[in-house]
Amino acid sequence: MSDEPLADFGFERVRRGEKERRVREVFDSVADRYDLMNDLMSGGLHRLWKRFTLELTGLRPGQLALDVAGGTGDLAAGLARQIGDAGLVVLTDINASMLAHGRDRLIDAGFVANVQYARANAERLPFADNTFHCITIGFGLRNVTDKAAALASMHRVVKPGGRLLVLEFSHPVVPGLDPLYDAYSFRVLPLLGRLVAGDEASYRYLAESIRMHPDQEALLAMMREAGWEDCSYFNLSGGIVAVHRGFKY
Repeated sequence: MSDEPLADFGFERVRRGEKERRVREVFDSVADRYDLMNDLMSGGLHRLWKRFTLELTGLRPGQLALDVAGGTGDLAAGLARQIGDAGLVVLTDINASMLAHGRDRLIDAGFVANVQYARANAERLPFADNTFHCITIGFGLRNVTDKAAALASMHRVVKPGGRLLVLEFSHPVVPGLDPLYDAYSFRVLPLLGRLVAGDEASYRYLAESIRMHPDQEALLAMMREAGWEDCSYFNLSGGIVAVHRGFKY
């Protein structure tokens, strides 16, 4: 019997290697409709959540930023505007389909000179120590197999004085919101996935992965254990989404 550690894939427990393969298959399947589904699933709110995240970067023109698991490039585009032509944003994703889609979108939007791309695993980022002024990861951490390793890897490559911003679905804090959110997640999202993306199973997994992700305080503790300091979080939309922030000194 294999002694490979187990990991959560939605509500299932699977071998680590199997989770990585199945997550890759999910995003291969949804890449072409990912942006449309984000708008439909959130009613466009994801754009406001990302805008709020970008307001916390502290970036200045000429600096270096890293967008981990950046998918189709929404956060990377905002980072590129902040750092200007003299700076550099690196957009990474472990999934080749998502990375290609993000690259095409950013090039079409005119981001050519100040954005580069790398297919990379968040747990083992292929960059030198103390490289970036700011790192963002938006709606990607919950799909990472070893979240602690990813948080430590991001800590390694950020400069002293730099920061990490984690935008992720979290746990509702408004009384009475939980049952409504559950009904939406497990009935509406899979239905949208089937009707719009032709893939009900992938969106059922995404709903399950949100429920298995650490809540606000648990993620805060994980960030501190990985070396991040002055950690805090901001609840958005009643805690359905949260932005966690940490610094490296």
